[in-house]
Amino acid sequence: MNKAEIPVPKRLLRDEALDWFERNDGPPVVAFRFDSPLGLVREVDWHHHQRAQLICVERGLLTTRTSHGTWSLAPGSAGWMPPLEPHTVTLDGPLRGWGMALAAPDCTTLPSDPCVLGLSKLAQALADRICEWPLGYDTTPERQHIIEVLLDEIRTAPRQRMHLPMPHDRRLLKIASQLLADPSDERSLAEWAHWAGLSPRSLTRHFRDETTLSFAQWRQQARLSEALRQLTDGRSVADIAHALGFSSASAFVTVFRRHFGLPPGRYLARAGHGLETALDPARGLASPAASG
Repeated sequence: MNKAEIPVPKRLLRDEALDWFERNDGPPVVAFRFDSPLGLVREVDWHHHQRAQLICVERGLLTTRTSHGTWSLAPGSAGWMPPLEPHTVTLDGPLRGWGMALAAPDCTTLPSDPCVLGLSKLAQALADRICEWPLGYDTTPERQHIIEVLLDEIRTAPRQRMHLPMPHDRRLLKIASQLLADPSDERSLAEWAHWAGLSPRSLTRHFRDETTLSFAQWRQQARLSEALRQLTDGRSVADIAHALGFSSASAFVTVFRRHFGLPPGRYLARAGHGLETALDPARGLASPAASG
């Protein structure tokens, strides 16, 4: 695949950076920062790169699909994509952060499947340093040491629960796809089973076997993924809770906090998303009872 064929939003990256996605020679790690005032009007279709990618979002939301499932990168998250892994990309609104293209020979001990990683402060600092290097830099011993420490940090980084695994059975996939299209659909497990031509028992057993999640857990995670997208669009917690079928804003915030460790306003404000005003009850986002 040549540079002209790389379906990466070019307003995010310079052409020189795009070149490195498709070559494994030269520096083992090429890093860059991006800051786009616009998102994508459509999804970037299926594609892959010769190098692995590590993308950290500081503002905005990036969603990608792979054969393993769907995951979203909200502010503060870092997504790992192995070399040659087919995927799609969707950006929702302005996007700011940094990314890396890692040569395939240096990724043999790194994760073999796409995932969302929790990067340490050390890893963030190393990434900031590497982003300052010219794209075609010479690999001095000092730079090689920094790269090796970064690879160790990636190797040992904990995985975050942002991944939504997809089932392979066509009947289960039919249910999952419909729920992604409409996460607020409140049909019961028995109703979904009947709709797809399964018994409730088969749906329960096979869904867990193929996704490692129960049907209820998967549906909740799909709703939280959509909630992140709507939060970055500036929608209030009250509106999101109603739209996604939660019984109340407080119930939604409780589930969000249990999953992500922080209530919605603080989760996004922590990453500099500019939603500190989200805690203002007058805006309907979070009353003290809802925000915790």
